[in-house]
Amino acid sequence: MSGPAAGSWVERLWPRTAGECRLFCLPYAGASATVFRSWKHGLPSRISVCPIELPGRGMRHREPLYHRLLPLAGALAADLVPHLDLPFAFYGHSMGALLGFEVARMIQQRYGLGPTHVFVSGQRAPHLRRLGTPSHLLPDADLVGRLRNMQGSPASILDDQEFMRLRLPILRADFAIPETYAFATGPVLSCPLVAYGGAADPEASRTDLDAWRGYTTNTFAVRIFPGNHFFLTTEQPALLGAIAGEIDRPHVPAA
Repeated sequence: MSGPAAGSWVERLWPRTAGECRLFCLPYAGASATVFRSWKHGLPSRISVCPIELPGRGMRHREPLYHRLLPLAGALAADLVPHLDLPFAFYGHSMGALLGFEVARMIQQRYGLGPTHVFVSGQRAPHLRRLGTPSHLLPDADLVGRLRNMQGSPASILDDQEFMRLRLPILRADFAIPETYAFATGPVLSCPLVAYGGAADPEASRTDLDAWRGYTTNTFAVRIFPGNHFFLTTEQPALLGAIAGEIDRPHVPAA
């Protein structure tokens, strides 16, 4: 299955807005576009926050889930083309970081359109492999245990067996996306690339983030925030300030 038919993945949740730059925001595993709903209040109005709603959740809960990254990236890249009439950038966290990187790369290669910036967050570089049993193959109890260790969900939710019965298929599909992803060499980005991480994040160390350096011909930077894998929530004001500062900073185009 190639995935659900193309729809407007941005406008399902958010109308087009008239900022100077569109920031497409891609969620982490198990999350929906609503995790970025408050961002429009924390960024300058010149930056239009455009959360991406992936199939299988939110208003798209009836659509089939994707289990592989490249088909998902290809469908999303094609759907975003009409929204690229203004300068645009990508922010993705964890699974969303790999998805944002591949979407940006596809848009650049297939459509000749380049983002102003790509922000990758809480994710090791694409060529780095994770050791151990993939999360999407764990028994239910072990998968819930891993979620508990990541400290991103309240215990009341993880202890709600009926709720988790409904959520686990989404989580398994989303974990499979990065865990089955095989990076293929090809054109790198020509825009500035910034990697963000949490100081206490076991999922992506400073070394893992530094390894993104070779994925752009333009400028590269790493910034570490206090917190664990979900620093995008606990350190939201500082993170949004950093993103706005990068978007506003003049950059020399890559040769």
